[in-house]
Amino acid sequence: MQALVLEKIHELSLRDFPVEEALGPHDVRIDLRTVGICGSDVHYYTHGAIGQFIVREPMILGHEASGVITEVGSAVTHLQVGDRVCMEPGIPDPNSKATLQGMYNLDPAVRFWATPPVHGVLRPSVVHPAAFTFKLPDNVSFAEGAMVEPLAVGMQAATKAKIKPGDLAIVMGAGPIGMVTALAALAGGCSQVIMTDVQQPKLDLAATLGPITPVNVAKENLAEVVDRLTDGWGANLVFECSGNEKAAAGVFAPLCPGGAVVFVGIPLQPIAYDVAAAMVKEARVEHVFRYAHVYPRAIALMGSGKLDVKPLITDTFRFHESVRAFDFAVNMPPTSVKAQIVVAD
Repeated sequence: MQALVLEKIHELSLRDFPVEEALGPHDVRIDLRTVGICGSDVHYYTHGAIGQFIVREPMILGHEASGVITEVGSAVTHLQVGDRVCMEPGIPDPNSKATLQGMYNLDPAVRFWATPPVHGVLRPSVVHPAAFTFKLPDNVSFAEGAMVEPLAVGMQAATKAKIKPGDLAIVMGAGPIGMVTALAALAGGCSQVIMTDVQQPKLDLAATLGPITPVNVAKENLAEVVDRLTDGWGANLVFECSGNEKAAAGVFAPLCPGGAVVFVGIPLQPIAYDVAAAMVKEARVEHVFRYAHVYPRAIALMGSGKLDVKPLITDTFRFHESVRAFDFAVNMPPTSVKAQIVVAD
């Protein structure tokens, strides 16, 4: 079958690439409809590795996906042929200690789409466990369904933050993960969000998504904005989503006493961590790695209309344009947030 294959660093091809996938009793077979382009997909394309995960042989990309079930295993009862679904891309070992303790996202043996050596889903169909396949509400499109995966990261961050109704949050970084984290924070009870970045078009878009105050840190002083909005007290929550070393090193300065910091973006280099600044505020610090147990909540929020990801989908490509789509994503303009590939209508 045709698939988007990362042959090696800087080399993509759309070609026949057979993948043998038997349907087990607890599995479903899904025809893909929409697949989002994630920053990790792009990083494998441009660098050939992320940490310990190294592309050593041709690999199919893509893990943010939605589709239609075409076949169900004999033991599957909650899904049926024709269901519109999205899929959680990480499959843990059900018997691992992390999974048994409910932290299946931390299972070292998890098999995650488009993470070497596991193939992704920029291809016509895939077999996936029914337990990690979720039905979409009728009013949620395939494009929105493919956004559940990045939204799940924001939902995990909001859950880790333990938001109290009325909290004021800062979200550092207006990329896709920063945007969905801001939406998740608002849906979780925050009264307003201050979003920081240096790309004004992204900040302009963020300002249209709800009670979000954009701050271009290249031109404005974040501390002054926070002081003005909090009467000098500070933000209840800081979500660091940029992965920028300088931004990550300054997370405690705008935080209120007793507030919480959630690290969401992954810095490529070690950061300066100001322990004294955290201690004098008794800051609570959390970290996010993917997500667990949040897909149903994310889908429920989207289905209810409480959370709208449609404005974040800025660029759409056809399947035959997949290589061009990735070249676009490598040098994405400031006006773009999320690019998606329509595998089939």
